Amino acid sequence: MDILFILIPLSVALALIVLGALGWAVWRGQFDSVDAEGERILRSD
Repeated sequence: MDILFILIPLSVALALIVLGALGWAVWRGQFDSVDAEGERILRSD
């Protein structure tokens, strides 16, 4: 039962870190042009 006092805050902290990383990626423009990368491989240089 005592392990729950450790695991619950750790899981909440991990979830916040994951959400923070996703928010950082969105704000930095990581997902702005998702389709362009798929089309880039088809174009010849």
